[in-house]
Amino acid sequence: MNRRAALWLLGSATLLAGGRNLMAAVAAEAPRATPLLTRAIPSTGEQIPVIGLGTWQTFDVGSGADERAPIEAVLREFAALGGRVLDSSPMYGQSEEVAGDLMAKNALREKLFVATKVWISGRAAGIAQMHDSIRKLRAGKIDLMQVHNLLDVGTHLDTLRGWKKDGRIRYLGVTHYTASGAEAVAKLIQSEVVDFVQVAYSVSERDAEKRLFDLARDKGVAVIANRPLGGGDLIRRQAGKPLPAWAAEIDCASWAQLLLKFVVSHPAITVAIPATSKVTHLRDNMRAGIGRLPDENLRSRIAAAVA
Repeated sequence: MNRRAALWLLGSATLLAGGRNLMAAVAAEAPRATPLLTRAIPSTGEQIPVIGLGTWQTFDVGSGADERAPIEAVLREFAALGGRVLDSSPMYGQSEEVAGDLMAKNALREKLFVATKVWISGRAAGIAQMHDSIRKLRAGKIDLMQVHNLLDVGTHLDTLRGWKKDGRIRYLGVTHYTASGAEAVAKLIQSEVVDFVQVAYSVSERDAEKRLFDLARDKGVAVIANRPLGGGDLIRRQAGKPLPAWAAEIDCASWAQLLLKFVVSHPAITVAIPATSKVTHLRDNMRAGIGRLPDENLRSRIAAAVA
């Protein structure tokens, strides 16, 4: 056994008795050659890694070097570990501009799958907002443009179909930020053709399982899970609780990994987008995209352990 493997095993054992904050020592030795699990976008077959990166709150920082340094480190490490899907929005304060600046500075645009949103009423206003997002993200062609919270959804989807045909975007979709919004999203995709839907989904927010996922699979629609850690609340609730010994059966060494694997193990999920401003947490999250996933029995045990 080489030094890296020995450190990984030691770190895993320590985490079983400790907590997520100890992940730094383990993550520093995490092997980068291990590829992340991927899922296909149903409408094209393009493969994307199951763990992405959200930017809500975490990327909403100022222009100062000290403010941006932690976020830059997170974005660089995300790309280095094989991450691709970066999700933002014009409603996230400075997040689009920060993401665009840091992608340009580190020559990361071609490595990433950039998603953002439109959230405004009116065709002209929507077009103006989307052009502004493209400018801030310095993205050229946007990989995925989403109508957020279904606001004026018919108007914007009509625009986006034209943009997709013209090559300005690669995919189009719709989102909702609440778990209860899954029903409205499900109703929409019964009549509208979209490539992606994005909804809240975690071990504590499971409305989408009952209202949306089967339909999305039948319609060939990719699903992005936002709030996969319950906005951080699920991690805080596990503080001080030992990780179940059976977590090792699916290669988990932290609660974050266990909770994220619960999300991405659902066959309807294409990618989960946890947000973080800390490299140690980013490395921890990314390890949820490596190794074995839970079956239905283990998913039930994860839910019971959290409840």
